[in-house]
Amino acid sequence: MQRSTAFVCVSDISDGYTDINNTPHTRRVKTVFLAMRHTIDDMNARERCMETMRELFRQFMSVLILEQTKLQQHCIYIDPRISFQEINRYFLSGCACAYFQIAVETYTDLQFNEDEWEE
Repeated sequence: MQRSTAFVCVSDISDGYTDINNTPHTRRVKTVFLAMRHTIDDMNARERCMETMRELFRQFMSVLILEQTKLQQHCIYIDPRISFQEINRYFLSGCACAYFQIAVETYTDLQFNEDEWEE
């Protein structure tokens, strides 16, 4: 971050849960962070950075629309509600930041297997 003017990073930590109703599935949530440096206290520069990040988010979503069909063929489902969150300008001076989260659900085989419970 100290040498780059802009970057994208994906959290390798996921939150999630397993739902055992009807068709068991596991939900995982990944976070994608976007950041761009700008001159401190230059709100016009910050707004230009935010516009760039909004466009990057739109481009990510256009790719996800194409990938969604491929993933569904393997019983992997992307939650269609993906929100874009802009981080307050005072969070990191001289850097415009935003993030979005993608939730993915996969089928989970919860069939009881007696062999897994042997001592």
